[in-house]
Amino acid sequence: MSAPPRLNYITPAGFAALRAEYDHLLGEERPRIVEIVSWAAGNGDRSENGDYLYGRKRMREIDRRLKWLSERMKAAKVVNPADQPDKSRVFFGATVTIADEEDNQRVVTITGNDEADAGAGRIGWDSPLSRALRGAGIGDLRRVTLPGGEKEWEITAIAYPA
Repeated sequence: MSAPPRLNYITPAGFAALRAEYDHLLGEERPRIVEIVSWAAGNGDRSENGDYLYGRKRMREIDRRLKWLSERMKAAKVVNPADQPDKSRVFFGATVTIADEEDNQRVVTITGNDEADAGAGRIGWDSPLSRALRGAGIGDLRRVTLPGGEKEWEITAIAYPA
């Protein structure tokens, strides 16, 4: 028996994105590929039939992705950051402005791991920086161990969506 899936914190928008991808793959992409594979299978020799071979490969990829999305949605704990009662501290969904020792500012939003996109300033709940920032208030200093070494950040602002 496998262990139950870990709780997957996610924003309502992040959950909607997972659901939209699942619905698209199941309702549009997979039926289209099934149709191509069925047509290609009717053409005879399958061993050298590119449409058939590619279609079967693509269908396996889609099925794997559908299984992963389904597991992530089952484990999802949708948390609306706007409902956070203590907006003076960093918790899930907070947009945090931090400054390093050289006063270089960075703005990050703490999101679910499935929503993380460092280039867009969204960091996953389980990332090292996110773990270090949890519970911090404005003016607090937090030390984070990154691949390039340790770095200290000061929390300069905390905001939550309205």
